[in-house]
Amino acid sequence: MSKNEKNNTREELEKEEMTVDLELDDGSNVTCAVVTILTVAGKDYIALLPLNADGENTEGEVWFYHYSENPEDPNEEPVLGYIEDDAEYEAVADAFDEFLDTAEFDELVDDEA
Repeated sequence: MSKNEKNNTREELEKEEMTVDLELDDGSNVTCAVVTILTVAGKDYIALLPLNADGENTEGEVWFYHYSENPEDPNEEPVLGYIEDDAEYEAVADAFDEFLDTAEFDELVDDEA
């Protein structure tokens, strides 16, 4: 995936609320809103907001997963994977915090304009 295609994907995510359905280890399914796709140390990660039956996130949790797409077939479902390394998870969480800070700053600047 080229850098422009990644940027387009991020822009599309920001314009529309996308959801994914995840099957958890216990066999239950959870619908999650896609918050953003982050690149950390050259790898892509996805931030997901788990939603309850009413389509709301009442717990304030955000889940992070490895994220990859097949560049040969853009219609193929992306692959999500667990982040098992604590240091890697912390780096992704820090990048997500920076994303939120930037989003809040951009919102403040847009409100002032």
